[in-house]
Amino acid sequence: MLALGPKALVVKHGEYGATAFFGPTVFGSDAAHHPFRAPALPLTEVVDPTGAGDSFAGGFFGYIASQPELTPAVFKRAMFYGGVMGSFTVERFGLSDCNT
Repeated sequence: MLALGPKALVVKHGEYGATAFFGPTVFGSDAAHHPFRAPALPLTEVVDPTGAGDSFAGGFFGYIASQPELTPAVFKRAMFYGGVMGSFTVERFGLSDCNT
């Protein structure tokens, strides 16, 4: 995939977390040779996985957007934010427990 042009690729593994792969021009040459793996949070029960990927993307990009510059540390932390947001989503069914 990286040969087709993207500078980075994030592959989500559902309950197993996500892995980021980097092209040779992103964060220097070391990042290109070392994918970064962010494990998922272990949950006692998964009720509804609908929307978990969207929640991951929201947490991931939301964190990146809140930072003044994109660094390796910011990118890695964003992957954990994405994982946390995805974990919140699967703990309940839709909006069934919302009080609003």
